[in-house]
Amino acid sequence: MARKFFVGGNFKMNGSRASLEEIIERLNAADLDPNTEVVVAPPTIYLLHVRDLIKCAVAVSAQNCYTFASGAYTGEISPVQLKDCFINWVIIGHSERRTLFGDTDELVANKTKASLAGGLSVILCIGETLQEREAGQTFSVVERQLAAVSKEITDWSNIVIAYEPVWAIGTGKVATPDQAQEVHERIRAWLASNVSQATADSTRIIYGGSVTAANSKELAGKPDIDGFLVGGASLKPEFVNIVNSRR
Repeated sequence: MARKFFVGGNFKMNGSRASLEEIIERLNAADLDPNTEVVVAPPTIYLLHVRDLIKCAVAVSAQNCYTFASGAYTGEISPVQLKDCFINWVIIGHSERRTLFGDTDELVANKTKASLAGGLSVILCIGETLQEREAGQTFSVVERQLAAVSKEITDWSNIVIAYEPVWAIGTGKVATPDQAQEVHERIRAWLASNVSQATADSTRIIYGGSVTAANSKELAGKPDIDGFLVGGASLKPEFVNIVNSRR
C-alpha cells in the first residue's frame, strides 16, 4: 500500500506574530510537492492566527492537549476545543513533554485515546534516550511506548507515528539512514504482530531528530521512512526543501 509522504513542522515555543507570518507567507508562495501531506504546529497562542494565514494545502496542529473534553484543568486545552476551532491535528508524547513535563507512557496513551475520540488525528512521538540506545534498549523502549497506546486504542488509522531518538533532537546529531530505517522497520513489524498487517502496511512512520535539507533526501529514500517531524529547520526556508524531499 502506498503511504503518502508526511512532513510536520513543530515550531515548539518559538515565534512571534511577525515571524510566523513570514514563515506562512513563504509556505503559501512555495511550490510544495502535492504528494506530501504537510502539517505545522505553532505555539498554542498562535494556532488560530496561523490557521487563518494559510492559503495552501498545509494543515495546522496543536503541540499537546489533555485527556478530558472540559473541566477544572487550569492551563490545559482539550481535543474537543481544538476540533471546535478547526484544528485537526495534535502532537502527543513528544520527548520534551515526556522528559520536562512528566508525561508518562500511560498519560500519552490516554491523551492519544482522547484526541482520537475528539476527532483529531495524532502525531504520536516515541523514541529512546542516548543511555537507552547505548544499553541496547532501543527496541524495547519504543515497543513499550507503543504497547501502552495499544492498550487504549484499536484503530490506528488516524495516527502518524514519529520515531524521534531523544539524543538526536536539537543536538545536531542525527541517526544514520540505516539506524533510522532499522527502528522504523522494527516498529512496522511490531504493528504487524500486535495490531494487524493492514495497520502495519498503512501506518506512516516518520523520523524526527535534527532533520535538515542536507540529510532529508537520503533519509527519505529508506523504505520504512514515510516522512519527517521537523523541529528547528521548520522555522527556516529550508523547510520547503524538506517537504520536497521525495521529488
